[in-house]
Amino acid sequence: MENLYGRLITEIEFTRYYPAPTSLDTASLVKINGMTLQGPHAVCNRCGTASLLSDVKLELPGVYFCPECLPLGRVRSDEFLYHLPQQDFPKQEPLIWQGRLTPYQSEISSELVRAVREKSQILVHAVTGAGKTEMIYAAVASTIAAGGAVGIATPRTDVARELFTRLSKDFSLDISLLHADSEPYFATPLVISTTHQLLRFREAFDLLIIDEVDAFPFADNDALYFAAEHARKPVSTLIYLTATSTDKLDFLIQTGTLKKRELARRFHGNPLVVPKSIYDSRDKKLILHIKKQRKTGFPLLIFAPVISLGQSFSENLARLFPDEKIGFVASTAENRADIIDQFRKGSLTILVSTTILERGVTFPKVDVFVQNSHHKLFTKSSLIQIAGRAGRSPERPTGLVYFFHDGLTRQMTRAISEIRHMNQLGGF
Repeated sequence: MENLYGRLITEIEFTRYYPAPTSLDTASLVKINGMTLQGPHAVCNRCGTASLLSDVKLELPGVYFCPECLPLGRVRSDEFLYHLPQQDFPKQEPLIWQGRLTPYQSEISSELVRAVREKSQILVHAVTGAGKTEMIYAAVASTIAAGGAVGIATPRTDVARELFTRLSKDFSLDISLLHADSEPYFATPLVISTTHQLLRFREAFDLLIIDEVDAFPFADNDALYFAAEHARKPVSTLIYLTATSTDKLDFLIQTGTLKKRELARRFHGNPLVVPKSIYDSRDKKLILHIKKQRKTGFPLLIFAPVISLGQSFSENLARLFPDEKIGFVASTAENRADIIDQFRKGSLTILVSTTILERGVTFPKVDVFVQNSHHKLFTKSSLIQIAGRAGRSPERPTGLVYFFHDGLTRQMTRAISEIRHMNQLGGF
C-alpha cells in the first residue's frame, strides 16, 4: 500500500492492485467521486474538465465519463477515485553535487529556498543555458532534508529523461521517473515526470517544480494546470521554470498570485546567440550553408517543422553528404534516446530533428539551422528554445543560428527581438 500514498487511482486500478487493504489503510483511505454533475455538465475530479452530459454519456443510465484524461484510465461518474494521504519520508541529505553556482544563480537559488520556507509560488524566467536545473538543487535538497516530497514535472518525455539522468548523478537517492513508457511508480521523496503524470497524484508534494512551463502540451492547458495545483499539498511551494513566459503566467504575475524572478545571463557569462534570418525558398541556401558549416567540424543540429519533411530532408542529406554521419529523430522514433546519445557523443555529425529537441537537451559546440522557419508550428517560444541550443557550452559559447525561411513571420521577428532584449537585460 505504500505506493498508494499521495497517488490518485481509479476504482478499477484500486480493486485490481489493492483487493484486500488492511483495516488501518481502509480507515485512512480517501474516496472521491469520479465526476460531479453540475447542471448540463459532468466535471472530472481528476483533471477538472467540464464536459456536456450529452457528449460523455455511457450506455448505462445516468453514467458519464471524462474524455480528457481517458488515456490514464477511465474516470466514471458512478465510480470513485482513491488515494491515501501522503506520508512524511525519512529525513536525509541526498545532495552530492560538487559544482558551484555563479553569483547570479546563487541569488535565484536563495530565492527558491526562501519560497520553500514560506510555501509560496514563484516563476523563474531565465534565458536558455542559464543553468536552471542547478539553481533548483538547494530547494529540492532542503525539502527532502525536512522529510518532504518533491515533484519535478516537464511537458516533454525527453526532457524528463534528461532531468532524471542529471539528478541521478547529483542526488544520492532513488528517483522515480514517470512517463507513458516508464517503469511503474515507487514511493520515493523525489519524482521526475511528464506533466500528464501529475494527474495520478493528489496532495502529494511539498515542493512541485514545473520545468519548461511554456511548452506544449502544458502551456495554457487548463487540465494540466488543474493537475499541478491538486498534485501538491494545500500548503506547499510551487516553482515554475521557463525561458519564455505565457499569457496565463503573465496574468498570474499581474494579479500578484505569482512572484517573478529573471536571470538574463547564461551560466558561462556570454550572451545568447542571436539568430540570422536567411530567405531561402527551395533549400538551396540551406544546402550551401551546410557545406560551409561542415568545414568547421562542429556538430550540426537541423530542425524541420514536421516529421515527413525532416525524414525526406535527412535522406536527401545522406545522398549529398556521403561522408557525414546523419541521423533523424522525431516523436515516432522508438530508438530516439540512442540517436540523441550518438549525436551527443559525436558518432553522428548531423542530426535532423522535429521540435522534439527544441528544449531541455544540451549538445556541446553545436550549430543550429532551422528549415522552413516560417512554418506555423514554429512559434516564438519554440524558436527561442531552438536558438538556445547553440552556445550553451563554455568550450564554445558562440555558434551559428540560422532561420531559413520563405518569408519572415511575426513569430520569427518576435523571437529574435526577445533574444536581443534578454541580451540587453544581461548587460550585453
